[in-house]
Amino acid sequence: MTAGAEHGGVAGPLKIMAVVGARPNMMKAAPLLRELARHADVETVLVHTGQHYDERMSEAFFRDLGLPAPDHYLGVGSGTHAAQTANVMLALEPIMIAERPDVLVVVGDVNSTLAAALVAAKLGVRIAHVEAGLRSFDRGMPEEINRVLTDAISDLLFTTERDAETNLLREGVPAERIHFVGNVMIDTLLRELPRARALGMPGRMGVAAREYAVLTLHRPSNVDDPAVLAQLLDAVDVVQSRVPVLFPVHPRTRQRLAEGSLADRLARMPALRLLEPLGYLEFLGLLADARLVLTDSGGIQEETTILGVPCLTLRENTERPVTVLEGTNEVVGTNADRIAAAAVRILDGGGKAGRRPELWDGHAAERIVAVLRTVGRRGA
Repeated sequence: MTAGAEHGGVAGPLKIMAVVGARPNMMKAAPLLRELARHADVETVLVHTGQHYDERMSEAFFRDLGLPAPDHYLGVGSGTHAAQTANVMLALEPIMIAERPDVLVVVGDVNSTLAAALVAAKLGVRIAHVEAGLRSFDRGMPEEINRVLTDAISDLLFTTERDAETNLLREGVPAERIHFVGNVMIDTLLRELPRARALGMPGRMGVAAREYAVLTLHRPSNVDDPAVLAQLLDAVDVVQSRVPVLFPVHPRTRQRLAEGSLADRLARMPALRLLEPLGYLEFLGLLADARLVLTDSGGIQEETTILGVPCLTLRENTERPVTVLEGTNEVVGTNADRIAAAAVRILDGGGKAGRRPELWDGHAAERIVAVLRTVGRRGA
């Protein structure tokens, strides 16, 4: 019997288990948890898998976003994709059996997302996937595998853009399971932007608003291949010759940059500033006033679209086409000349203006919770 089943003729609250593991999960889960807490007929259990375990990459985000302390912390840490996924499943299964949720809510596309969904599917717990249907059509990306498999076993699929529904229907997902609700990460951005701007991050970094670029790199395909990383640094060299480039460095990327001749190469780029990982508000404060952003992140493509900041995606594809079709994003690949040419054009005033995509209005969490409360119980 599930937690929301009737006991003596009286239905208990709808019990929802939300699982987060990495920083992008936290930005998406925060508005959901806040909205769920507003409803007396819902009980929420928060599980943090510990996939991101560095203080600057996890605990700081909990503080910045006002997330409650997790009810369960799994502490799985790093490891291969197989080990990390397996460790989440092993640690989560007894918790899910004990908690008996009506619905598991997972967000995004990290290993924790797929692992939690697999546990729920095996235990007969309904699965709600927030940010469903995004596709890069590149099966070489671990995130793509996580997206496709999570969607295949989910009962409720919440989409951020119209193309996502098209993808799901093509894959055979029944239309009644799909709900176009907008983008919960934008809920967080719009709520927290005033606080982020109040930090005065450009001034704290010694740069003027709209007179610097922001760089992020973390995907294995970009940082683990020395030839690709060298190409990216060639392009960054051109950008830093024009404006300061602020580079919050992911721990994985920092290890790669310390290898071989790259350290010497970095030393010859005086306007490239390597920073420690930043908290959510600090980083948002930098993004908001940047003149240009270069990234291989998915979420940053969405954030820059809302902020109206030109974004160059250092990949050959994107699972978020709406950021290109309607937003400020351009997909430029990893060729140094192509990246540099696009960056120079933007720095010379040729960036895309963009517009806000449909339902990216700060109310996605309200729409998701309304669906969960209506159809979340088994058999509803």
